[in-house]
Amino acid sequence: MGGWSARHRWLAVGGWLLFVVLALAIGSVAGRVDTTDSQEVPGEFGQAVKILDEAGLNDGPAGEIVLVQSTGGTVKATDPAFRTAVGGLITAVKDTGKVTNVQSPYDIDTISADGRSALVRFDMLGHPDTASDRVEPVLAAVRGVQEQHKDLRVEQFGDASSQKVFDDAFGSDFKRAEYSAVPVALGILLIAFGALVAALLPVALAMTAFLATTGLVAVVSHLMPMNDTANSVMLLVGLAVGVDYCLFYVRREREERAAGRDPQTALRIAAATSGRAILVSGVTVIVAMAGMLFTGLADFQAMGLATMMVVAVAMFGSVTVLPAVLSLLGDRVEKGRIPFLNRRKRTPHAQRTQHAQVESRFWRAVLGRVLRRPGLSAALAGGVLIAITIPAAGLHTANLSLDQDLGDSFPIVRAYDHINEAFPGGPAPARMVVKADDITSPAVHKAVDAFRAEALAKGATKGPVEVTWHNKENVAEVGIPLVGGSDQDRAEKSLRLLRDTVRPDTLGKVTVAGFSAPIGGDTAASMDFNEKISSSVPPVFAFVVVFAFLLMLMSFRSLTIALTSIALNLLSVGAAYGILTVVFQHGWGAGLVGATGVGAVESWLPLFLFVILFGLSMDYHVFVVSRIREARMRGLTTRGAIEHGIVTTAGVVTSAAVIMVAVFAIFGTLSMQSMKQMGVGLAAAVLIDATVIRGVLLPAVMALLGERNWYLPKWLGWLPDMTHDEALTAPPAPEPTRPEAAVRG
Repeated sequence: MGGWSARHRWLAVGGWLLFVVLALAIGSVAGRVDTTDSQEVPGEFGQAVKILDEAGLNDGPAGEIVLVQSTGGTVKATDPAFRTAVGGLITAVKDTGKVTNVQSPYDIDTISADGRSALVRFDMLGHPDTASDRVEPVLAAVRGVQEQHKDLRVEQFGDASSQKVFDDAFGSDFKRAEYSAVPVALGILLIAFGALVAALLPVALAMTAFLATTGLVAVVSHLMPMNDTANSVMLLVGLAVGVDYCLFYVRREREERAAGRDPQTALRIAAATSGRAILVSGVTVIVAMAGMLFTGLADFQAMGLATMMVVAVAMFGSVTVLPAVLSLLGDRVEKGRIPFLNRRKRTPHAQRTQHAQVESRFWRAVLGRVLRRPGLSAALAGGVLIAITIPAAGLHTANLSLDQDLGDSFPIVRAYDHINEAFPGGPAPARMVVKADDITSPAVHKAVDAFRAEALAKGATKGPVEVTWHNKENVAEVGIPLVGGSDQDRAEKSLRLLRDTVRPDTLGKVTVAGFSAPIGGDTAASMDFNEKISSSVPPVFAFVVVFAFLLMLMSFRSLTIALTSIALNLLSVGAAYGILTVVFQHGWGAGLVGATGVGAVESWLPLFLFVILFGLSMDYHVFVVSRIREARMRGLTTRGAIEHGIVTTAGVVTSAAVIMVAVFAIFGTLSMQSMKQMGVGLAAAVLIDATVIRGVLLPAVMALLGERNWYLPKWLGWLPDMTHDEALTAPPAPEPTRPEAAVRG
């Protein structure tokens, strides 16, 4: 592919640009289909949402509630002053012209048990998806009432108001993170290459690959719906692998030319070595991302498919259009040199040997000590990583609550907490959706009344249990505030009581045709999601590990390399889990990253990190081990090959790792705890992988294994040979004669 592209360079470049434009155009015409709530979370929550979707009831107005509460404890909801405040509030929100269905607490009995608190309910006019754009006048009206009644607490919470706070506080965060990723990567590449043109190449390849995939994903979304999260992850992974692949390729081509080879030969060698490593690495990353398809969760499946596609496109572009661009540029790839950065001197022809590659003095010094005492180095590095991994044994996952994720500095979070204290479960009640062929049947009404009474009697709720009948749609909605409220464990216990005891004893006896009564709501969504995630971990882990092992086995034809690759990657992921546990669960050092210990790690994060990190770690591993194997097949001893491979790849691996760490660290600066956890977890794992794992543990372990690194049992000799022709990369200077078998491996 590299040779063809170099010979037909204009055709290759033109074909790539045409592909990107066509993919974007077709995707724009097709439009993207996004996942629905019923697809995002399985279980009863999804069933409940699906019933409402089919009945056309999920497009109802965005609901809002306002808490009016006595802060001193002496004023009661029945007192004239309190009634005056409630009346003024109702008038103020009605006068905005933005609300409908305003309900007084004295009419719907939303007064707390202690008589100190009351809830005013209303709906926003217009479509719920755009309600946050119209809620500001209502929020201002509520603030005005608060100013008039300073002896009372007047606070608003609801769908529109919380979405507005989220958009205002975090929308700019996400945009800044996405827009910062490319300039950060470009700046690091400028330092790495010391030339503007060479630095622009990886970014250009990564971004064109991302743009092309955006169009392709829109087309595929008609078969598997996508979402904004998948698009953001696709940008992150696409930028990471696109830059990495181009970096590997360009560095090898420049290196071979610096060693005295003509441009055509340098490109052929880069294609046969780095090009092959890119293909092996890309396929391994794709296999790792495919693990997300086994979760059964629409969000993960969308992320998995989107990232698989962007990696495939970046991989294809790296081995086709990149050689063509390098062939076109020639020496002009060095244009725009930055003074004092990465100065490279041409050596006389007599001095051009296989050791003319760019070497890292730092890593040569480190490696010298590692190889002198490989046993001690492996024990120290492995011991440190195992020590970091140990806390992960106590890893606790949960869907972070509003105050855990956003902190208590936002008025909307304080309002949520105050409402929940006065009306446990009120801000986020369980919602049972009852469906029957005839919802007006006396048996259905009797069973719903029995359910409501039993739920109160069993202690699953303190009420009020509200029932809304939609006779035309043959659907009823039952709102049940859960005992426990924002305490996730207690709320889930109440939900299980409703599902496992109250419902079977009452609604379970209904024999009306087409009857069903799934229980949803926020607590149900969290519980159902966590249960699905937990059940999908074993198959995802097994799939990723087994297929990565097989790919390594076939790519390097070594059982030892395959086993050590998996072990080292698992150690890297384990260390990332340990860091997440101590920082975000226990709060040790959380202040260093602007976080707090929230007692849990976001439930989706461990599986997400495993898949992403396992795939990205293989980038470095394949590249480094390919270089070591290449040197070994050219006749160097195993120890000499290790030294050669590590030292000559250290610069490019370090540059690639710094880019990834910097991009992921940007997400660690976001205000949301879940995003901080993702950014810190990814950045820490990549940093550990590129330094401790690749720079110390890998060479130490390979040095200890010696010739056993290349062990392949005879009974595995039938495996396909996916290795490249090392003879192509032989140095131009004459070398001592050695057996042909050593050259061919």
